[in-house]
Amino acid sequence: MRKFAFTCGDVNGIGPEIVIKSLNKLNPRKQSQIIFICPHNIFIETLKNIPAKFDFIITKNIFSELNKNKVLIYDLGHVNSDLGKPTVTSGKVCYNSIITACNFAKENLIQAIITAPISKLALHKAKINFPGHTELLADFFSVKKFAMMFLSNKIKAGLTSIHIPIKSIPKEITNKKLSEISEIIQKSLQTDFKIKNPKIAMLGLNPHAGENGKIGKEEIEIINPLIKKTKYLFGPFVPDAFFGNHLYKNFDATIGLYHDQILIPFKLMNFNSGVNFTAGLPIVRTSPDHGTAFDIAGKGIANPQSMLAAFKFAEIILKNRNTIF
Repeated sequence: MRKFAFTCGDVNGIGPEIVIKSLNKLNPRKQSQIIFICPHNIFIETLKNIPAKFDFIITKNIFSELNKNKVLIYDLGHVNSDLGKPTVTSGKVCYNSIITACNFAKENLIQAIITAPISKLALHKAKINFPGHTELLADFFSVKKFAMMFLSNKIKAGLTSIHIPIKSIPKEITNKKLSEISEIIQKSLQTDFKIKNPKIAMLGLNPHAGENGKIGKEEIEIINPLIKKTKYLFGPFVPDAFFGNHLYKNFDATIGLYHDQILIPFKLMNFNSGVNFTAGLPIVRTSPDHGTAFDIAGKGIANPQSMLAAFKFAEIILKNRNTIF
């Protein structure tokens, strides 16, 4: 039986709502054990707007409840909510939810984690010094080489640099960094998606991919040499023409060099169905590719499609990791 944990995310946002809506659509799933890590009062309050269509048990001891074909609500205790606002409390709760899931994975109680959206401001208020899930999870599992990927039925993409200022990006574009990221993504495509010989497109850093060195030399000095010696890499491509001409359809994945270079086209294509995936971790971790949506928290109108897609991709990846070509 495969075992999955959903985290609650920021309890002042839409996290609990979209988890419950997703679980309603997943029920029944006899072949899977699902654990939802959430304060019990937040779960019960959310049920007032979104009634549960699944059987559940609220517990503080999942060891005795596993394999009972019910969703286990692992209780993080009682917390005060303040819907629509990032607070110290919401930062602490979302952090505790993630760490609890990681500990369950470390103890082999679960095999995959689907994380609800968190607020970086709430984490900062709670004095938790991680810019996001990706870095927190990599630190917990002592993983030095990892990649932030984005998944949908239309495109798979990865980032070279993640949550850093624009002015710092050129310093991140090194032969070593590009080589590491492309290798992680190549291995993930083979292991997690069963693509034997993946083809990966790499975008250029500068406008017009540097235009032969006239607008920047990173393509000539760093990116081109790596591509020439790496059989599965192609490019560097001019980003606007690459997406405008739908060239991503010719590749198994696309590597962007900074956050918005990938996220803007990806969200235009998949705003309600995109998935964030951390490649390189010993466990499977996915999440919806959107934020906390504080502006609609508690209104019962949040779209769960991205969360549902995150679960389905976690299922696919977990199944692929346990099979061979």
